[in-house]
Formats: sequence, structure tokens, C-alpha cells
Amino acid sequence: MIEQVPETMVNALNRALYDAMTDNQDIILLGEDIAAKGGVFAVTKGLLARFGADRVIDTPLAEGMLAGISVGLASQGIIPVVEFQFSGFMLAAMEQIACHAARLRSRTRGRLSCPVVFRAPYGGGGHGAEFHSESPEALFAHLPGLRVVIPSSPATAYGLLLSSIADPDPVVFLEPKRVYRTVCEPLPQPNTHYPLDRCFILRSGGDATLVSWGASIQETLAADVTLRQQGIHCDVIDVASIKPLDMATIAQSVRKTGRCLIIHEAVRTGGVGAEIAAQISALAFEYLKTPPRRRAGFDIVLPYYRLEPYFMTQPKHIVQSVIQLLNDDVMTAPISGQSYPSAYPGKCK
Repeated sequence: MIEQVPETMVNALNRALYDAMTDNQDIILLGEDIAAKGGVFAVTKGLLARFGADRVIDTPLAEGMLAGISVGLASQGIIPVVEFQFSGFMLAAMEQIACHAARLRSRTRGRLSCPVVFRAPYGGGGHGAEFHSESPEALFAHLPGLRVVIPSSPATAYGLLLSSIADPDPVVFLEPKRVYRTVCEPLPQPNTHYPLDRCFILRSGGDATLVSWGASIQETLAADVTLRQQGIHCDVIDVASIKPLDMATIAQSVRKTGRCLIIHEAVRTGGVGAEIAAQISALAFEYLKTPPRRRAGFDIVLPYYRLEPYFMTQPKHIVQSVIQLLNDDVMTAPISGQSYPSAYPGKCK
């Protein structure tokens, strides 16, 4: 039996693109510096030599044009996989993504589809400051017609990218660059497609449900190790597909544990965590022992590198939030004149 070699997420994405392009001649790659240079993070390194300049294409620094060309190609049977250098630059392409890629199937009553994948490195932790460290998943999740997928590990990056490329509708595929080369694991068997629109349960426990995605999964897993040493056992759920959300899996876990903490890197207000909390309140209200809580980024532009660690949630913060969650059996407390328990964030002193 051949031992599998652990791979980085960069290598996993490269392998997924290689395998998909080998199997389907209609797949092409488009992006800035993706051909000869192999992309900013070398995800497409070596693909030009293997597939040629007709299928691995460098484009100008014009994100709106890049997205618009991709929509046209996708409508005519080509499958473009588009790389934006950073997710913050996708805002320059938002008109094409939101008004054309996301609406093409609806606009043509199903006559045309738009099988395009918009890839981008995303998230903080790399000392890149604004536009290079954005977490814009909630912006794209709000748009009907788009899927939003965020892998958290090399294996999920491989399997989810293959499934995203095979999907007949547009997918925004956000890659947590903080995990690009810091996590290694064996990849699944070649051409293994991981299901879209499904969560992954990474750890099991009955005390609380921890819900996260992207690079924040790593801090969540580290916190889970500390919690288990203290006798606290949690379900750890990797959302993976931000849109559509697999609320069935999340709600089932919360019905079991009665408590939920949602951890994400993006700013708190209007984040995906708020949507998950709202749906938990609707789907599992009678099982809740305390309201769903969130550990999220501050409502600010990601600061420069010296202050960046203060913005990012650390494992110790997650541990503190879980312990607070376990101490707050608010939903079972008798109703009194006090609006909120003393531990509830935002209470006036």
C-alpha cells in the first residue's frame, strides 16, 4: 500500500485544477499572473506548461473585464476558473458577478447557465492590511444565484474545488490564505468530489456546538483540544458551504447540545454568523439553554500588521466564550424584571 504524502492547501488546489483540466477540455483558467508566474501564491504553478497558453491565460489588471469575459465564455459552454489575486479586488468585479453571473439562469428562464468558478485568496493573518485581507463572504452570500464555498483544509480544498468546477452555476470559492501552507494532510483519492451545500462534523460532543469555517476552523480545533482537557466536549462543525447553508446539520447538533458558539473572522455586523444564529433560533428554539453567541471580527477595516493579532480571534478567546456559554443557562431561568443576565454582552452597568 502506497503511503499518502501530506500536502499543503496550495498543492491541493493545484492538483484539483490539474485533475479537472485533464478530464475536461472545456475548462480554462483566467487571471492576473496565473500563467508564467503561476499566480501570487503559486496555486497555478506548472499548469501553463502542461495545458498551454490557450487554456491557462494571463489577463490585464482589470477585474471587471475578467469577470465579464468569464460570464460570456460560460454562457457558451466553456468552464472558466477565474483567479482574483485577493478577495478584496473582487469588489471591482461585483457588477458583473452580481448582475450577470448570478442572474443568467433566471434571466434566460434556464436556457443559459453560468458554470464559472471565481477563486480568490481571502482573510487576514498575512500582514496584508486592507484589500489583501478581506473576509467578504457575507456580501456574496446575500446574492441569489451564487454558491459560496470556503475550504478549511487541503483535503476539503481539493474535493470542494472539483465539485465547484463541476457545478452548472457560478461559485465564489474563497481560499483562506492563512491555511495555504500552514496545514498539511493527505488528499483524498484522485477525482474525489466533496459534496457542496453540506457541513462537515469534525469533532463530536454533547456540551456545546462550535460552528466555524475557513481559517477560523484551525483556532476552533485548537480551542477544542483545550476544552476537552477540561472535560468539555463539543461538536465542531465546519460550515464549508456558506451559501446555501446546511442548517439541518447545524440545527440537529444544537438540539443535542442546547448551546451554540459561532466563530468567524469577518466583521460581526451583518455577518454569516448572524444568519446562522437567526436560523438556529427558529429551528431549535425550544432546545436552547442560552442564546446563540458569536465570536467575530471587530466592525473595522482590518488594521495594519502590528494590530492585526488583536483583531484575529485566538483559541483562548474561543475557550473563554465556551465557558461563559456553559455558565449562562438563560433560556431556563425564570422571567423577572431584569431584561438580561449580568453576563450578557451589552448590559448597562
